[in-house]
Amino acid sequence: MAKSLLLLASVVVFGNVAIHSAFAPDLIVDMAKILLDNYCSPEKLTGMQEAIDAASSNTEILSIPDPDTLASVLTGGVQSTINDPRLVISNEPNYVPAVAPALPPLPPDQLIGVLQSSIKLEVLEGNIGYLRIDHIIGEELADKIGTLLLELVWKKILPTSALIFDLRYTGSGDLSGIPYIVSYFTDAEPLIHIDSVYDRPSDTTTEMWSMPTLLGERYGTKKSLVILTSANTKGIAEDVAYCLKNLKRATIVGEKTAGGSVKIDKIKIGDTDFYVTVPSAKSINPITGKSWEVTGVTPDVEVDAEDALAVAIKIINLRAEIPAILEATGTLVADNYAFENVGADVAEKLAAASGDYNLISSKVDLETKLSADLVTLSGDKCLKTTHSTPPLPPMNPSPEMFIELIKVSFHTDLFENNIGYLRFDMFGNFEEVQAIAQIIVEHVWNKVVNTDALIVDLRNNVGGATTAIAGFCSYFFDADKQVLLDKLYDRPSGTTKELWTLPELTGARYGSKKSLIILTSRATAGAAEEFVYIMKKHGRAMIVGETTNGASHPPETFRVGDSDVFLSIPTTHSDTAQGPAWEGAGVTPHIPVPADAALDTAKGILNKHFAGAKK
Repeated sequence: MAKSLLLLASVVVFGNVAIHSAFAPDLIVDMAKILLDNYCSPEKLTGMQEAIDAASSNTEILSIPDPDTLASVLTGGVQSTINDPRLVISNEPNYVPAVAPALPPLPPDQLIGVLQSSIKLEVLEGNIGYLRIDHIIGEELADKIGTLLLELVWKKILPTSALIFDLRYTGSGDLSGIPYIVSYFTDAEPLIHIDSVYDRPSDTTTEMWSMPTLLGERYGTKKSLVILTSANTKGIAEDVAYCLKNLKRATIVGEKTAGGSVKIDKIKIGDTDFYVTVPSAKSINPITGKSWEVTGVTPDVEVDAEDALAVAIKIINLRAEIPAILEATGTLVADNYAFENVGADVAEKLAAASGDYNLISSKVDLETKLSADLVTLSGDKCLKTTHSTPPLPPMNPSPEMFIELIKVSFHTDLFENNIGYLRFDMFGNFEEVQAIAQIIVEHVWNKVVNTDALIVDLRNNVGGATTAIAGFCSYFFDADKQVLLDKLYDRPSGTTKELWTLPELTGARYGSKKSLIILTSRATAGAAEEFVYIMKKHGRAMIVGETTNGASHPPETFRVGDSDVFLSIPTTHSDTAQGPAWEGAGVTPHIPVPADAALDTAKGILNKHFAGAKK
């Protein structure tokens, strides 16, 4: 890397014409020494010393006559080889180092005017605080004007319900101000390791910790904090944003920041008019082990800087609704979830977890987290958020349309030894099925009812309505005796419904004597599981395949309070004294095989049975 810098400095970029020297090679040597002694990431400078030694013995003269051109060439070489755009070599004959002016002993009224012109403070609608500062002051200045800041600014911020901290225009600041700002948004105890800053010239690392005592009260950790950023947010402001983001105390909204540095020095190269601008210190975040420098701070919600304030207000208003949404969710689950004890437990734990929603930034975030929490707390993948789907407009299909629909909804086949095969992937609503029962019988059922054995394939059946379950089960039992198939407990009404086989059916029964095998997979869910559970419980079918999904009876949709968040809540369960029948756990097959092997396995079982019967 360092040798390439020397090469850049010695290349003649003016064709093959030799140009007499204007600068001595000591310029390169001195520049390299400055980088070695001051650049914040010395690990990137491997080989620099060898390059210095080589340059020291080089008697050739730099051949670029124009100092600004030379500075540009050197800058390009340094930046590309070290991969750091903050390194700049400049030619500045008239440069005078800037010295921060001391704060003059202004009378109180003038000092108040200075502060009011440099800090913008508002309380927006909804008791949302807005604070903009364009320079982050350090410890020394804070000690001098802290009381005024407390009275003029902080005491007006404290009563707000949430705060928008605008750093979009903050391009300067003092390193010692970082712990002050961060500490006002953390608790007094325990102390938090905020940042570590490595200083290259002194070769020391300074740890920054939250402060146990502060002037005035803390804003604390409960109220929402949103930080606004832009491409102009630079240096110390970036560190503040990065610290609070990784402490999960603030949400960053706006643009990716500049990727500056906590400390930049401008150092004269020997006795020349050239200077090296070099980052001499770097931040190392104790949580990520990384830095925001060069790369910048990536916002949680990336929007154009000019839109950031409006987006922040929208986020805070959404968060203000969350406590009521969580409370209403808990009530709905406690009152309606199929398993009462589980529902009450979920509601209690959800209320305790309200603080985990402090960083929600959108309705999608809220729904995603709420779903994940409901599933985790209940162990039920069907208890989750959902969307309200408007009912389909009424249709009056012709018989021909019904026939075509049935053809694509059902698949039948006839295998060797008069083994029937029936596949359908969704259970229909009883009223809908009843209306077309005769068509189904004629175009589907009559193709398999007279077989000697039947394979019902539910490997791709994802559920549907359970209202037709009793009717479908009835085809596989005899008419002379009604059978209690299952009891379904409905939580909202507190009633139990008994499912019995039906005395009358459309079409012929398959009966209870002929062999029946049901194929299942992990995708078999809901109403299909109830059917499999009933047939297995009554010993009417052999189950071949995989354990079913472990879903639930068809859930009901509930609106959460006045919000536009909706919940999918299973309200019904098979009534067993032992707890869930198949809900959650699924139905275990008699013959466990991979789903794609289930059909061949079932055919093999039946063929073997018929072969034995013939002997």
